[in-house]
Amino acid sequence: MDRWTPSLVEAHLSEAAFVLKRLPEPRLRGYFSTWPEIIHSFADQVGQEPKRMRVLPSPQAISRMEQTLTWTAGLDPVDGKIVWLRAYGYRWREVCRAVGLQRASAHHHWVYSLCLIAHRLNNRRLNPRLSMQQVIDLARADDPAL
Repeated sequence: MDRWTPSLVEAHLSEAAFVLKRLPEPRLRGYFSTWPEIIHSFADQVGQEPKRMRVLPSPQAISRMEQTLTWTAGLDPVDGKIVWLRAYGYRWREVCRAVGLQRASAHHHWVYSLCLIAHRLNNRRLNPRLSMQQVIDLARADDPAL
């Protein structure tokens, strides 16, 4: 990327959450079954729901996800939680309940966090005395869709 915008950051975080959902569950080592695989007859399968096929993510998607996981490390814990809940597709009502903020305040924290991540990825130094709104306004100059 030559220029990171908050919209691109949001898309990458959503992709990382999607990849995390598709990864296989971790298994305990040393446990296995000695029972033979059960072969179902046609009559057994008539009333059953078909098994959902699990498509594993590509290695490139996993490496992009691993890079994305470090982006929220420097954020306030509440802001990081809001960012990841939104990346996983939670509705604002659920996000507000989880972090204890009103919807407008939670949205403001979310936009601020995306802007802060975009500034860091662009290697821009921000004055620590800037308010949340000033950081958002700086990002709006780069991304009018924000």
